[in-house]
Amino acid sequence: MKNAALNYRHLYYFWVVAKEGSVTRAAERLDVAVQTISAQLALLEQAIGKALLAPQGRRLVLTEAGRVALGYADQIFLLGEQMQEVLAETDVGRTMRLAVGISDSLPKLIASRLLDAALKLPQKIKLVCYEDDFESLLGNLSVHKLDVVLTDRPVPSGTTLRVFSHLLGESEISLFALPELAKRYRPKFPASLNGAPLLLPTRGNAIRGRLDHWFENHDVRPDVVGEFDDNALLNTFGRNGAGLFPAPSALAKDVREQFGAVPVGELAQVREQFYAISNERKIKHPAVEAILSAIHGKEFMS
Repeated sequence: MKNAALNYRHLYYFWVVAKEGSVTRAAERLDVAVQTISAQLALLEQAIGKALLAPQGRRLVLTEAGRVALGYADQIFLLGEQMQEVLAETDVGRTMRLAVGISDSLPKLIASRLLDAALKLPQKIKLVCYEDDFESLLGNLSVHKLDVVLTDRPVPSGTTLRVFSHLLGESEISLFALPELAKRYRPKFPASLNGAPLLLPTRGNAIRGRLDHWFENHDVRPDVVGEFDDNALLNTFGRNGAGLFPAPSALAKDVREQFGAVPVGELAQVREQFYAISNERKIKHPAVEAILSAIHGKEFMS
């Protein structure tokens, strides 16, 4: 027997009740009668064939089926809100919107360079950037809240999400520091790193394992004075002189201009990779295509 067609008004009432925790508060928010909401919730549960809410004291709580339904309702109505925001823009149709997720571990100077190509397109671009952890960004990409995710790692094998990794390139890594620190630790590099104050990404970061392996291979034991999930925060502490910090070698000029830091030494064979992750095997968004086309052959991505 075929399921009845889903009534999205009923689903919306359920969504609001789940968020508010009671039919009474949902009725006040929606400015409708309590009886109306109760009746439409009953019709929704009848159509689905499962109870979605159960009383617990004075509150309504989600059943297991309700939790599943709420997850889908979140995606449906959050996308609907996003659609309304986009269509409400006065220049819609003349402006191309590019929603980009930027992994908090990705060097922001790299992200800026990657996005520069999109901003140079003849058509006006409205760039909307979100920074978050890798897993959260992939979730938002999978429900089309984002057009692309820029990150430092590919999608892990075995993921159930239908998203695809596109390697943009890679860069050698150097250690940087303010000039006074650099002057102290540059001579006899890398032996000089023994006991040197070092700022590193946390162990969940894609590059961290390669850095630790390099230190081990060169038999040096720096003093790790700080570990950071957020690359921008790591760079801020580096700019304040808290220690040496890693960054892509080809961005030496940018690192000096933005953070006042200079190279201490290059970590030979330690390379950081950069990826675009999309919902399609073949990129179709014109702005993302422009990013990929501009990257090929660029020195900083070699």
